[in-house]
Amino acid sequence: MEKALVSIITPCYNGAAVIGRMIESVLAQTYDNIEYILVNDGSKDDTERVVLSYRERFEQRGYRFLYVKQENGGLGAAINAGLRVFTGDYLCWADADDFYAPTSVEKRVTWMEAHPDYGVITSDAYIVKEGAVDQPIRTVSSGVPDNENEAQFWNLLNGESIFTPGAHMARASMFTEQYPDRQIYPARRGQDWQLLLPMYYHYKRRFLNEPLFYYVVSDNSMSRDDSAEKALFRCDEHEDILRHTLAGIEMPAADREKAERQVRVNYARRRLSVAYRSGKKDVAAAAYRQLKQDRALRGKDRVYLFGAKHPWLRRLAGK
Repeated sequence: MEKALVSIITPCYNGAAVIGRMIESVLAQTYDNIEYILVNDGSKDDTERVVLSYRERFEQRGYRFLYVKQENGGLGAAINAGLRVFTGDYLCWADADDFYAPTSVEKRVTWMEAHPDYGVITSDAYIVKEGAVDQPIRTVSSGVPDNENEAQFWNLLNGESIFTPGAHMARASMFTEQYPDRQIYPARRGQDWQLLLPMYYHYKRRFLNEPLFYYVVSDNSMSRDDSAEKALFRCDEHEDILRHTLAGIEMPAADREKAERQVRVNYARRRLSVAYRSGKKDVAAAAYRQLKQDRALRGKDRVYLFGAKHPWLRRLAGK
């Protein structure tokens, strides 16, 4: 009997310097039935040459290899390009600069084949720095509460669930039940929300307490620009992704109202915090009004509003 086919989608933009590491990790898998889909999202570097140089290696390994090239559209559009063509029984997605442990696919498939009522399996993963990928800093599960809970929808909605693309494997039959047209909301980032929230709402998730993936961080990503403008832009972007993703999930009205309120409250509170630190009075007032409207005010929220309007309070607090 032929083993289940596993499809791995990798979106790639200007990844010539790192994509070889991801591809080598796929070719090194101990599992024998893999379909690898590389989506070149309008790269302007040498990505195409590097990727296509591996075609023969995939053929020798007995893996199916698909190369898709498109104009730059961001992560969501690149994932959608892969979703249109994948044929596997299981679906994985991983960023170009990260990589898999050799037994990653085999261990996930083995567990999922024995538990057909689960929609997703998520492994732990190591966080490593570029240039020192053999020296793990910590695991992605560190500091994430409730990893063993099989119901992860509300955790993920709150940002309290593992949010590392290559850590997940979804059962394709269940995924297509939620996305019959095989298309997610085409945001430029945040693909785990789009791919996982519908799965987590309707199906159980298994946590595999073993690091089977490597999430690579660069010096730039560890010292990201934390300007107020960038932080507020991320709030708007993330809230937009979540609103659109929730709109596509079938759920009772009470759950929908709860989920939408949770998103509004979470991002209003984040905006209020940013406004407090940066002295943006109008942003603070709008966020405070939203929290009041949703009956979610806390004592600290009033302090943040006052601090945004009166800089001397922030100076007094040393912030």
